[in-house]
Amino acid sequence: MVSVDTNLVVRLLVNDDPAQTNKVAALFTAEKIFIAKTVVLETEWILRGVYNLDRNTTNSALRKLLSLEQVIVEDESILFDALDNHLQGVDFADALHLSSSHRAATFATFDAKFKSTAKKLSLKPTVITP
Repeated sequence: MVSVDTNLVVRLLVNDDPAQTNKVAALFTAEKIFIAKTVVLETEWILRGVYNLDRNTTNSALRKLLSLEQVIVEDESILFDALDNHLQGVDFADALHLSSSHRAATFATFDAKFKSTAKKLSLKPTVITP
């Protein structure tokens, strides 16, 4: 198994450097691939912030990547829960933080927009302001 960095995942998803994309595709074909949730977080940020991809396009690309047969994902159920919440309007980083906090009763933040969206969607754990 090979664990991959964000830059390999981005190359595969955006195909902006054909030579590198071919190398990544060959690696994904030859090996089982481990993707850490931090790589997924950084990939979403790059797709949105650098490549200006919208929420639906980014979410769809990440779901397809994480569903590949040869891909093993850290905390897979947490990531897919975060992607579900992201599709409903929650910032992906906030969604991942919240999904990763599933053992907690509450999640404290000063982010009023996140708190409001989480309340509207009845997300758990409950988002509070300290």
